[in-house]
Amino acid sequence: MKYLVMVQGAQADYDAMRGKVSDTSPAWGEQELQTMYAYMNALNDDLAESGELVTGHGLAEPARTRHVGLGTDGKSVVTDGPYGETKELLAGFWILECESLERVTEIAERVTRCPQPASAPDYPVVIRPIMDGAGDLC
Repeated sequence: MKYLVMVQGAQADYDAMRGKVSDTSPAWGEQELQTMYAYMNALNDDLAESGELVTGHGLAEPARTRHVGLGTDGKSVVTDGPYGETKELLAGFWILECESLERVTEIAERVTRCPQPASAPDYPVVIRPIMDGAGDLC
């Protein structure tokens, strides 16, 4: 079965990774960044080796987001950057093909242990089964 595994973040987290402190995120040092990247690269290598990794990517910071919706007049409304009331957004994802929900949960638990500075926010890892075009689970 295929699963979408999502990690969340906020603009403040991306800013913190560039050394800017906020109310919610401490500044990251270069060593902390390298440790986090090494951890995620090792996870990706393990998933590729096991054959469970379909794809996975980190996403650009929320400030580089573009929202496209419909206005009350039915015309498109395009807004750059995250909405002010939106705190957490998708920061990265994997599409995994795993034998069971229990296995993908084990992987998500590993993601939650990714090294980060003390007092950095902890976000849940979200798992969603992927449906095929007929509405059945893959």
